[in-house]
Parts: sequence; structure tokens; C-alpha cells
Amino acid sequence: MSSLFFLFFSLLSFLPSTLSQIPRSFYINCGASSQIEFNGHQWQPDSSFVSVGTNRTVPSSRVLPILSTVRSFPQQRNTHRKFCYQIGPVIISARYLVRTTYFYGGVNGFEHRKPPVFDQIVDGTLWGLVNTTEDYAHNMSTYYEGVFQAVGKTMSICLGVNQLTDSDPFISAIEMLMLGDSVYNSTDFGKFALSLISRNNFGHTGSTIRSPNDRFDRFWEPFGPHQAATQVPNVSISGFWNLPPVEIFETHLIVNAGPMELQWPAGPLPNSTYYIALYFADDQVSSSGQTFDISINHVPYIRDMNVTSSGVAAFATQWPLSGLTRIRFTPTAGSNSSTLINGGEIFNVLALGKRTLVRDVIVLERIKRSFLNPPEDWSGDPCFPAGYSWTGITCSNGTRVRIISINLTNMGLSGSLSPDIANLTALNTIVLRNNSLSGLIPSTLSRLNHLEILGLENNHFNGTIPPSLGEIRSLRELHLENNNLSGTVPRSLLQKPGLRFSFTPGNRLAVPGGQNR
Repeated sequence: MSSLFFLFFSLLSFLPSTLSQIPRSFYINCGASSQIEFNGHQWQPDSSFVSVGTNRTVPSSRVLPILSTVRSFPQQRNTHRKFCYQIGPVIISARYLVRTTYFYGGVNGFEHRKPPVFDQIVDGTLWGLVNTTEDYAHNMSTYYEGVFQAVGKTMSICLGVNQLTDSDPFISAIEMLMLGDSVYNSTDFGKFALSLISRNNFGHTGSTIRSPNDRFDRFWEPFGPHQAATQVPNVSISGFWNLPPVEIFETHLIVNAGPMELQWPAGPLPNSTYYIALYFADDQVSSSGQTFDISINHVPYIRDMNVTSSGVAAFATQWPLSGLTRIRFTPTAGSNSSTLINGGEIFNVLALGKRTLVRDVIVLERIKRSFLNPPEDWSGDPCFPAGYSWTGITCSNGTRVRIISINLTNMGLSGSLSPDIANLTALNTIVLRNNSLSGLIPSTLSRLNHLEILGLENNHFNGTIPPSLGEIRSLRELHLENNNLSGTVPRSLLQKPGLRFSFTPGNRLAVPGGQNR
């Protein structure tokens, strides 16, 4: 069980102004064709962030503007594929609140009455399952929220087809907002991310509190009065490191004498570890405050919680929970003081997935740009999560994950092969046969010291065969037939021991001392 702590301190400042030119927030209306204003924010269409998928209009006029369109992605049975938004620029190492919203609206047709179930992924981490069936049955949208640290110049937010997916995955909206330095800073975001389970304003029965009251546009859902709810009109808090809005301290749940018990969150939790933050403030108490103990499922959470008008918060960074959760507030021994709570947040703590070596990712992006029609799922992390590697990509195991094979046979590719491929120095296989690639065969391939198989046959490559290919010591198969190659076949390849080398038919090549072939 994690260590527990609670703090009083002043509000912390935002990130330095030198970073102000990079957007602090993104509001993306998926499937839309033009920018709109909604809830005080400018929502932009998603075409700048994604290159695949289809814009669709929800067949209903009685939905919010950002729910009226979706982008859907082609689902294919028995294949795990992901489709990614690349959102940026972002500030490396900054923490971002990520919120995805889904409203199905029957966009997959009459034969698919229920929404599809699929995965959502951030960078290389499997965030979790998207299942909007219950909400959609009540004509409601579904949102998911998490906190992730940026590790590159962009962040990828992806939808993944899994074994449960029976029609095209879809998405209605994406929001990304940069958080302040202090917010959730007890979590090591180099190892973990947070996935929101519940965020509540206790004793509040009105509408959800969000922007502009919450500077990070977090949603504070009402949590009704299971005990008597009390209005607290004159709260003056000194600030908390998670910077909750002052409005959540205007109501609370309270028992004037004796213990109080809540079931929170409302539903059962999967067996995991959780980040828990509870917020308290009350100006109806004496300057010495009121004191009570807190337990969660009968396990002591904190003792002698002393609540005053300046406010206090209690945090646990990794608390194990499973099933229904009951929180009990008990006045300390000999005390008849009140017990209360104003607000709370609980997140599932996600272990981050692995990531492909950054320089290999950069090179693959350059190769992707040299193809005129790359595979649709070439976005996000090339190797992760497990089962969601890019089409045709094989990755190594171990702590430094490298690209070791590219096999894009029969993919209908056109364009050229970037010389930058030589910077994928762990490659042992390149197979691009049966496509329509043209241009020169890069002489830089000779730098691939581990390359064993090079298959470029049945394309439109032209020019000469680079003699430097004969310098690849590990090369044992080279297939170049049926291209538009010319010149003389290098002796370095004809005389290379153990090489299986085919260059006919389909080229205009001369063999040293022999006939054109």
C-alpha cells in the first residue's frame, strides 16, 4: 500500500511563458468539416490530425453540435489494427488531460444497432476498452478521461480493432489540455498514466462544474445527498496542488455528529491500484478545526484528519481496490465533531506500455512519407501496444525495441524507397515485392550490417544495381527481377559466396563478359 499524505500550500504557477507559443489545449470535433464555437471553446475539424477514416453525420438533429458528426474507421474481422490521431505540437514532459467522447448515433447502419466495442490507445499504452452500449441505450454520450505525459513532439490517440469489434470504430470528439506543474504531481508519469474513474462534487445536485470554473476544464459531476447536503456560502481556501475549483467547496455532505459512510465510486472497480484524492474545507468550524479518521473498505486511510476553513486534501498514489468501495468517516475518540467531504477524484493507475526506439520511429515516418499510399494503420507507435504493431512491421524484444523487419508484399504501394531506411540499423529483412515502387535502389542499404533478405522484385525500380550491396556481409537473399533496372550486374554480387541472387527476367542488365539479360 502506498504512503499517504496531505498538504496545505499555495497555488503554483503555470509553465514558463517561453513555451506560450505552443497551444495549451486542443478541442477537436471529429468528422466535422468546419470550425465551430461550443461551450466557450473553438472546436476545429479533425482533418489536420488524422489521414484515414470517413466523416459521417449522426442521423439525428437533437444532439449537441460536437456529437452531430463522427469519424469512423474501416473494421476488418480477425485483424488487430489501430487508427491514430497525431496531435501537436505538444510540450515534451508536460502532462496533458486527454478526454475522448463517443456518441454512436447508429452511424454503422441498421444492421448494427449496437455501438461497436474497441480499444483506445495513447502512444504505446493501452488505455482501455471503449464500450458505449449502455449510455447509447439511454441516448447519452460517453466520455473517457486520462492524464498522460508527452514524450515526443506530438501525442497519438488511437482506436484499436479487437476481437470484440463487430463494426467500424468511431469517435465524436477529442480534447487535450496541458495541466499545471503541480497537478497530480505525486504520480511518476515516466512510468504511469492515470485513467479517470470518478470525479465528484459531494452534496451538489446541480449541473456539472467545468470550465470556466475549472481552469483545466475537468468535469466535477454532482454526487447527490446520501446524507444531508449543506450549502457552505463563504469558503476561502488557500489552494491545493491539484487546483480544484473553489465551487466544489460550496457544498458538502455532512453528518453533524457521529460517523458517515459513502459508497464511492458508485460502481464496482476492477482489481487494480488507484490514485485517490479527497478534498475538505468548512468555515462553520472553530479555528482548531474538526478531526476525524477515514477508512476505505475497513482499512485505515488517514487518522486525525483536521478540517479547517483553509482546506485540506488527502492523497493516496497507489491504493489497491477491487469491487465496491466504501469510505467511512469517523470522529476521533472522544470527539462529537461533524464529519464531511466536499470533493473527490479517483483514477486507475495505468502502467505505461513500452515504446519503440525514438530514432527508429523517426526513420519510419520518413519512409512513410516516401510512399504515396502507405498502409492506413501506419500511425502511432510502430510496435505497441502488443498486437497493434504497424502492418508489415516486426519488432525486437528486450528493453530497446527496434524495427527488425519490413514486409509489405502486395500492398499496392507506389512512390519510392527512402535512402533513410539505412538508419534502421537493426533491420534483417526488407521485402517490398509485388508493388509499384519506382526510383533508384538506395545505395545506403549497404550500411545495414544485419540485413539478410532484400526482396524488391516486381516493382518499377530503375537505374543501376548499387555495387555496394555486395558489401553487406550478412546478405543471403537478393531478389530484383521484374523491375526497370539497367547497366551491368555488379561482380560483387555475382561472386558473393552463399548469396541467392535473382535479377532476371524483366530488367535490361548486362552480365560482365556476357550477354544482356
